[in-house]
Amino acid sequence: MTKLAWDTGFRRAFKRRTRNNRALQERVFQTLEQLAEEPFHPALKTHKLSGQLKGLWACWAEYDCRILFAFEPDPTTGEEMIVLIDLGSHDEMY
Repeated sequence: MTKLAWDTGFRRAFKRRTRNNRALQERVFQTLEQLAEEPFHPALKTHKLSGQLKGLWACWAEYDCRILFAFEPDPTTGEEMIVLIDLGSHDEMY
């Protein structure tokens, strides 16, 4: 299981997007569990980004909700972890 680290931008976006939508909040938590277990599971539709977002990855939480993240080494253990960067619609993210 890969460790997940919530960036402050992700925290804010999560609160803003899910404040009045409990179903989306549950869906995002399910997606994050699956991301930690198997980042490249076909249901996540994980894909590498290019252009200005080169080096980052995105996965699919639901039809119009994407999670932007990066693979980085954990500063304390050196093991790979997933840093959650942003959450938003397709148009907001790209």
